[in-house]
Amino acid sequence: MSAMAQEAIELINILPESDQSLALQMIRKLVLAWDPDFTKLTAAEQKNLDEARADDEEIDHEDINWD
Repeated sequence: MSAMAQEAIELINILPESDQSLALQMIRKLVLAWDPDFTKLTAAEQKNLDEARADDEEIDHEDINWD
């Protein structure tokens, strides 16, 4: 988790519960305004995806713990 996300969580947690709900609603609106279809990647997600694609290692379906 990024330092900025951690800081946001800490700030929201010190608010009264009624204000926490409002803050969460605002964050949702900001995220939807930035990416209404949830298709954009953060810089960290893009880096991880690029590294995984470059790795070229395949994982067998049976080797995945689906539980």
